[in-house]
Amino acid sequence: MNLILFSPTDTFISSDGESRVRISDTRRLAHLHQVHRAQEGKTYRLGELNGAIGRGELLSLTEQAAEFSFVAEHQPPAALDVHVLLALPRPRMLARSLENMAALGVKRITLINTARVEKSFWQSPELRKEKITQHLQLGLEQCCDTIMPQVDSAQRFKPFVEDQLPALLAERRGLVADPSATLPCPRGLPAATPLLLAIGPEGGFIDYELTQLQQAGVEGIQLGPRILRVETAVVALLARLY
Repeated sequence: MNLILFSPTDTFISSDGESRVRISDTRRLAHLHQVHRAQEGKTYRLGELNGAIGRGELLSLTEQAAEFSFVAEHQPPAALDVHVLLALPRPRMLARSLENMAALGVKRITLINTARVEKSFWQSPELRKEKITQHLQLGLEQCCDTIMPQVDSAQRFKPFVEDQLPALLAERRGLVADPSATLPCPRGLPAATPLLLAIGPEGGFIDYELTQLQQAGVEGIQLGPRILRVETAVVALLARLY
């Protein structure tokens, strides 16, 4: 946890009229005690969810709560202007992929269904809102960012491609990762370059899905002959592109 991320519900006004931050949940408290080995009087990096990043002095620390002062210093780093379409991976891969995308600055993610996505994946507890939020927060804490990504889902591939994808592509260049594509993945684009990046499931998109995406205006790109795991492909593609 390189950033202690807090929400507006964690803030309060002390008896002397000063703004304070109180951390009381088990995960963050355990990290303060066991990893930071936090000590009263020391200063730590804090960030307000969807707000500024700054510094806070640890005023008190017990087994039940930690209280900080907070002084905002700067805004979070610039986000990548990319909308990731991710074929829903198996739960463990989903957790790592969400954390990695949040850490790399992705702010819009749509989880989509494809022929090779197992139906059971859609019943996973990892898709509960609180679990998704937890993984995104871990990614934000890792990279010192505060802006929470937006995650939605589309469980029917064809209606999504026909009804929603054209609007998403209106102001974005669409790319789909496909080992059989001839176009190499672009390199070193500015962070503000608007992209839509589609990443398939284990085994990739089937031919019909690739055809549908390409007919909608999405270009096929490849990273080379190696077949990567989903969470590895996410990082490799974003690192290459930006």
